[in-house]
Amino acid sequence: MLLFLSVPQPRPPGARTRAGAARVVRRRRRQRLRRRQLRRLRGLLRGLRGRPGTGGRRPGRMALCGQAAGAASLPSELIVHIFSFLPAPDRLRASASCSHWRECLFYPALWPQLRICLRVSPAEQPRLEFLMRKCGWFVRELRVEFAAENYLSGDGGGGGGAADTGTGGEEGEALQLSSRWLEVLRIYLELVLCVLLSIRNNRNLQKFSLFGDISVVQQQGSLSSTYLNRVDPDGKKIKQIQQLFEEILSNSRQLKWLSCGFMLEIVTPTSLSSLSNSIANTMEHLSLLDNNIPGSSTLITAVELERFVNLHSLALDFCDFTAEMARVLTDSNHVPLKRLSLLVHNVSVMHKSLDNMPNDEHWKALSRKSSSLRVYLMAFDVKGEDMLKILKPSIPLERVHFDSYVTCVSGAIVDLISRQYDKFLTHFILMNDVIDTSGFPDLSDNRNEDPLVLLAWRCTKLTLLAIHGYTVWAHNLIAIARLRGSDLKVLEVTEESIDFDQGELADQDVDPVHNLIEQVSLGLGQPWHAVLDIESLSVFTEPNRHFYREMQSFSEDI
Repeated sequence: MLLFLSVPQPRPPGARTRAGAARVVRRRRRQRLRRRQLRRLRGLLRGLRGRPGTGGRRPGRMALCGQAAGAASLPSELIVHIFSFLPAPDRLRASASCSHWRECLFYPALWPQLRICLRVSPAEQPRLEFLMRKCGWFVRELRVEFAAENYLSGDGGGGGGAADTGTGGEEGEALQLSSRWLEVLRIYLELVLCVLLSIRNNRNLQKFSLFGDISVVQQQGSLSSTYLNRVDPDGKKIKQIQQLFEEILSNSRQLKWLSCGFMLEIVTPTSLSSLSNSIANTMEHLSLLDNNIPGSSTLITAVELERFVNLHSLALDFCDFTAEMARVLTDSNHVPLKRLSLLVHNVSVMHKSLDNMPNDEHWKALSRKSSSLRVYLMAFDVKGEDMLKILKPSIPLERVHFDSYVTCVSGAIVDLISRQYDKFLTHFILMNDVIDTSGFPDLSDNRNEDPLVLLAWRCTKLTLLAIHGYTVWAHNLIAIARLRGSDLKVLEVTEESIDFDQGELADQDVDPVHNLIEQVSLGLGQPWHAVLDIESLSVFTEPNRHFYREMQSFSEDI
């Protein structure tokens, strides 16, 4: 039998298959295309930077496919990418170069969040309308603060001069203030409407925070409704605002954070019912605060709270946080609560009862449910006997802020806090704006040890201590600095609150003020000086505003 074998012959040098030749051609084409793209990009960059070497073309022009072209010819994607590296003020300046760049300024990816602080004045309205028209439909995080105090502190405002004609003294001033407040409320309603109208169809909204600092009207109680009736006699604007707020909640699809603080006539006890169950079940933060809710009504009930099974942080008026709410938060279907911010306001305490507040057993159950639960408490003009009822031993109290215009804090309250919350307390703030010619109250009066020194000794986690309007003896301040040392990151005491012993003042060889600064600085391990002006205090602001901002940072720091 004969077998014939076919042996492949070797190809001569340089011979190729058709497929191999095609691959080589495609590779070369890609290389040539890549080189052209690189040359084009280098030309664009030279034109943008204004480098020399552009031949006879005018400065600021660039070579693009053999033709002269300006910066306006850059692709929108490249302009947006450049803008993404710039802070907001620089973006605005860069957008002024041409209309094409200005169109790219409000690309959604550049503005995922907006944080706006507005004075309630006519000048803000066109700016707000422009910004919200551009960004309201896509922004993911929106935080708006309305502030009326700057507008009222000025000389102008709302036709007050006409109201004063023919009147004198206190009556004329009252009429002028009334006229200006009417103007403030009118503008306030217009600005709120502008914000709500712009985001009513925004389904990408994930964080929504509103704060309305109309505190002077609120402190006057029933006068707020009188002013509102004069600004909006038939209540159409108020009703439109409430409907828009509920529409935003009902249209939301990704809302995780809802905060509404002291917004006059916006949130009602039925507002949260507009949220779908799916959104309520995934909400992570909820904050509803309003001192103007009449009677015993609340913005949220325990039954409504049952839907919010994924809450990580909650902020409420203390009188609204009932024992039944504490029980709901300890249910097995709720995730452990990590941050709880409570505002105790004298207005709420006067109109609502403290009988339904959680007892010590409820606080123990909440702490067992979440070992990482921390509480921030701010008390505004609350009587001492009421504070003794509120301060249960098992509250995991991390931050305390006392602010008063009428009622001062006693040394017994400070001593109780230092004994009960020594394992948790990190922030302690004492503010007193009581006008008293006899001097500031002395917490150490008739006591062997100063309560503030004991606080610094017992609370080993203390990092912030701020005091104004209470007498702080110089030797006690030195003791506080030495006890806490460099762990006390912030020690703010106003100069007018510091007092010296007669022995220190009698010593002619030592300057008591210089010695105080030197000793406190050595104790803290960093330069220190007393706060010369109360307005320089980091915590100095209107109480509601401070609580809102502190609550926001406290809740975000999880």
